[in-house]
Amino acid sequence: MASLTRNVFVVLTFLCVLLSFVCFSNAQLSTNFYGSSCRNVAVIVRNAMRQAVSREQRLGASILRLFFHDCFVNVGGPTWTVPLGRRDARTASQSAANTQIPAPTSSLSTLISMFSAKGLSAADMTALSGSHTIGQARCTTFRTHIYNETNIDTQFAATRRATCPASGGDANLAPLDIQTPNRFNNDYYENLVARRGLLHSDQELFNGGSQDALVRSYSTNAVAFRRDFAAAMVKMGNISPLTGTNGEIRRNCRAIN
Repeated sequence: MASLTRNVFVVLTFLCVLLSFVCFSNAQLSTNFYGSSCRNVAVIVRNAMRQAVSREQRLGASILRLFFHDCFVNVGGPTWTVPLGRRDARTASQSAANTQIPAPTSSLSTLISMFSAKGLSAADMTALSGSHTIGQARCTTFRTHIYNETNIDTQFAATRRATCPASGGDANLAPLDIQTPNRFNNDYYENLVARRGLLHSDQELFNGGSQDALVRSYSTNAVAFRRDFAAAMVKMGNISPLTGTNGEIRRNCRAIN
């Protein structure tokens, strides 16, 4: 965990310092926002990320989660043209994060409602949930699901209980995707169809509700998942962006300038 935290901090600090040198502009988000001020920004960021992920594979999931949090208040994967120019806020709210970001215990109706409040559809939510194809979760976030709920494969539940006791071990980790935890693919949806979703909120996507058909489709059609995930990421990146003179580009991502 300490190694992961250091790597995340190093990468984020590098990116923030890099972007702090570009010229300020009043333009809105644009895929060519740094076209004249830092033409190689995409190559520089990509190389920094590749080096960081090669040292710590969990970093890919951490950066993806960071992007999710910011927009709501062998990793690989699909590619898309990212609209740039989104600035950092000068304030932060832990309470807003706690109330606006879905919890791992969320029901399907809550998930749909919370994403809808940000302008994202139920289909967007289901596609974005596919980010759980990489990364890990703490025992405390899935204990209730593996011990007290019935919409779960019994063998999968038994496997997870081996490292997540009924009492204690809250910080013990388990992969969100048991098949290929370090590869970005559609195995997450195959797991849901097989009742092997690690979090309660994961399995809610395939539990006799409105998203069952889409989950089943993604489980057999990786191309459709990658396409829809990329489109939903662009939509999420355009949630209430701070641009122009609003906000700032932090020199240190952990603190305002």
